Amino acid sequence: MPASALSRTIASEITHLVTSGELAAGAHLRTQHLADRFGVSRSPVREAMQLLAEQGLLEQKQNRGFFVRDSAASAAPKPLGDEAQPFEGPSDYQRIAEDWLTDRIPAEVTEQMLRDRYALTKGQLNDILMRAVREGWAERKQGYGWRFLPVAKTPESFEQIYRFRMLIEPAAMLEPGFALDRRILEEQRRIQTRMIETDIERLPAERLLHYGSLFHEELIRMSNNPYFHISLLRVNRMRRLLEYRSRVDRSRLVVQCEEHLAILDLLERGEIVDASYALRRHLGGALHRKSPIAWSWSQQSMGTEPA
Repeated sequence: MPASALSRTIASEITHLVTSGELAAGAHLRTQHLADRFGVSRSPVREAMQLLAEQGLLEQKQNRGFFVRDSAASAAPKPLGDEAQPFEGPSDYQRIAEDWLTDRIPAEVTEQMLRDRYALTKGQLNDILMRAVREGWAERKQGYGWRFLPVAKTPESFEQIYRFRMLIEPAAMLEPGFALDRRILEEQRRIQTRMIETDIERLPAERLLHYGSLFHEELIRMSNNPYFHISLLRVNRMRRLLEYRSRVDRSRLVVQCEEHLAILDLLERGEIVDASYALRRHLGGALHRKSPIAWSWSQQSMGTEPA
């Protein structure tokens, strides 16, 4: 049976983790960890890993699971269909998202209406709708049909997300349960340093945006308050909807990464209060640059940095 669009997307995401060095040769891929990271169930993750094992990127060891092959980092697996846009989903997903953003489709729809409009099979539409649910802008109606939710659809709602983040992210560092995780700090330092050295110029925009979101999600996870972490994951998924029609200002990303590294420096020295303040200032700067007042919403060239 052919792999689903979701499994191919996850396989592409894992491929980028390997080729970028985030997953080293010999690394053990844990199904539940990847499922949590991508916000999916274990089944499409297993299917994706099996697909990559067939491609030669991973090795499946009996009773032990999947591991990155020693030669995987330099390998170039054949195209998986949707990997040109890592973890962004098929182009049909983007078409529906764009139509919802620009009010070309109503808030309440039926599956038949979407299948007819976009020439989709039942399975293709199901993958798209499940992705929209995970990213927080669609829900199944009770009884019959679907409802698209008015989240992160306008510059104003995008600004509200940043104001919300300015409240919860610095506060999370001051939680009584906040504890530094040296593994997280080291991994984020490696990612941010590599972005400055090479990745900003060579990686696709979606991957750069992912790394920016991941930095903040990993920091808030150290609060050991799951409600902070869950809240940030949800709003980050919501703002992806606007980012589909944005472009990344790569020159600005160097400054973003330098600010991220400065926050890591403060945390590693145990200066938690100063790190909290620096994080709020960092988010405030991003909000100022992305304020609706400064945007030209009539143009579809909105600059976005992964703050």
